[in-house]
Amino acid sequence: MPSARGPLRGVRVLDLTRVLAGPFCAMLLADMGADVIKVEEPGRGDDTRSWPPFVGGEATYFMSVNRGKKSVTLNLKAPEGRRILTALVRRSDVLLENFRTGTMDRLGLGWAALRKVNPRLVYCAVSGFGESGPEAHRGGYDLIVQAESGIMDITGFADGPPVKVGNSIADLVAGMSAAHGVTLALLARQRTRRGQKVEIAMLDVMASLLTYQAGLYFGTGARPVRRGNAHPSIVPYEVFRAADAYLTLGVANNSLWERCCAALERPELAKDPRYATEAARVQHRDTLVPLLNEILGARPADEWMGRLEAAGVPAGRIRTVPEVCESAHLKARGMIVTLPHPKAKRVTMMGVPIRLHGTPGRAAAAPPALGQHTDEVLRRLVGLKTPAIARLRAAGVV
Repeated sequence: MPSARGPLRGVRVLDLTRVLAGPFCAMLLADMGADVIKVEEPGRGDDTRSWPPFVGGEATYFMSVNRGKKSVTLNLKAPEGRRILTALVRRSDVLLENFRTGTMDRLGLGWAALRKVNPRLVYCAVSGFGESGPEAHRGGYDLIVQAESGIMDITGFADGPPVKVGNSIADLVAGMSAAHGVTLALLARQRTRRGQKVEIAMLDVMASLLTYQAGLYFGTGARPVRRGNAHPSIVPYEVFRAADAYLTLGVANNSLWERCCAALERPELAKDPRYATEAARVQHRDTLVPLLNEILGARPADEWMGRLEAAGVPAGRIRTVPEVCESAHLKARGMIVTLPHPKAKRVTMMGVPIRLHGTPGRAAAAPPALGQHTDEVLRRLVGLKTPAIARLRAAGVV
């Protein structure tokens, strides 16, 4: 790739967020070259700094979503702390916050106040249920939003209870949406010369992921149900068991089905009227899926993977997290990165998934220690001298 700077070079972001959705958004912006200043509570910092496990005294959770940032401690409940933040807003492009709705307004730091301080500011607020509607007052954690969004209702097996997604998907997708919204607002600012508010509700984002499941309900009135690993509209498209391991098979059209049958050495199945079309395979899934499990169970997974790959049929092994973290393919693509850290010595994490070939992003720096950059930022951007910073520190402001 060319050695160009990231596309957000020159954009300064104040990250007032904590836990996952907001910090993930800010890290995505930092990866693309933004100067991200993480504002944390003195002596405590982001909630996740205290969540085990730890490496060198630093929480692995915190380090996974806070690389590339500078850490500044600031007490926003203190008048002097709010004045310092206002001074930082004057010299910033973006502010991110994920406090409960109304908190920033009560501090005098909401959108209405800060847009007067800096009319070019892009102000992004992430919340669980949004700022309007009858449930706007509710706080939102990932698990709660997964439940309320319908995602858990369709996750799990038909004869079992609702199940959460294995990762904190509501937080992570909200963070991605926030980064998308901020970038769009910065693009719009080039035309309008003014900032704007970006509002991201985790419930909105998760409900939008229902896509074809919601389409099924809107179109037919039927309630989507939990199907385990099965797909409502495609067969075979699920998990199967080979002789020694599980694998996945994705056959989304008739051409792939013919190739699949050839790879399985059962070409006659492609001509069987019960399975010859996409709709017929869905109709007869109750006989087709057990039959495929019987066929696949006769040989090891690696043998089937070789046959299916040679036939051009999409298939995959069920990889463990350690296997993914040690993947030769991901390492070759630069998706596993190791960065030096002032306390943990070094941190290994997933890299930057968005590839811009002209202005690439990169994992530039390890996650910061709490308050690591307070003095530097206050001197450079606020103009404070060392004695003034020492006085603020003694007063618990920074």
